[in-house]
Amino acid sequence: MSSIDLKHIAHLARLRFKEEELKVFESQVSNILSFVDQLKEVNVDGIEPTSHPLSLANVFREDSIQPSLNIDEFLKAAPKARGRFFEVPKIIEDKS
Repeated sequence: MSSIDLKHIAHLARLRFKEEELKVFESQVSNILSFVDQLKEVNVDGIEPTSHPLSLANVFREDSIQPSLNIDEFLKAAPKARGRFFEVPKIIEDKS
C-alpha cells in the first residue's frame, strides 16, 4: 500500500496526518495486510464460524406474575414524594 493510498483514505475519513506519521502507518498497514494474507492460507474446512471463543448461552427464566410492592409502603421510604411519585432535586436547568 503506498502513501498515496493512505493519504486518500485519510482524506476520505477526514483525518490529517504528518508525512512521518503516514510512513509509520504505512508500515503498520503493510504488516496487518501481510498477516491477513497469512490467515487466508489457513485451511478452515469443517470449522464452524464463531463469534466468541467460549460457548455462551443466555439463561432465561419463565416470566411469572408476582405481587408487586405496595406503592404507599414503598413511598414511605422515599426522602420526598409527591402523589405516587418520588420527588428529586432538579439537576437540569433551562438555558433559554
